[in-house]
Amino acid sequence: MKATIWHNPACGTSRRTLAILEATPDIQLAVIEYLRTPPDRARLSELFAKAGLSPRQAMRTYAEPAQSLVAELELTDASDETIVDAMMAHPILINRPLVETDKGVRLCRPPEMVHEIL
Repeated sequence: MKATIWHNPACGTSRRTLAILEATPDIQLAVIEYLRTPPDRARLSELFAKAGLSPRQAMRTYAEPAQSLVAELELTDASDETIVDAMMAHPILINRPLVETDKGVRLCRPPEMVHEIL
């Protein structure tokens, strides 16, 4: 099975999800450090749709620097389009880790949610 994780190595939840994937037999794993190589707008929208998430639900709103960016960019009541624009400009606003397999996409918070698509 193929699996792709949009990963932030500085995030404990992302590291734990990656460890689950690495320990799963027969996984062909692609690791994308999304802060270095963020998905383009179409791909990000596709991931959210497959996960059943709105951009607002997939936006990181806590912890710095995301928390300050949400306030600074006035995203609390912003439209989905505005939120995705902000995510394109500031990928740290994309909540992580997103994992995609042939069985779907999950925002793996908590990390054990990855089992739903393995």
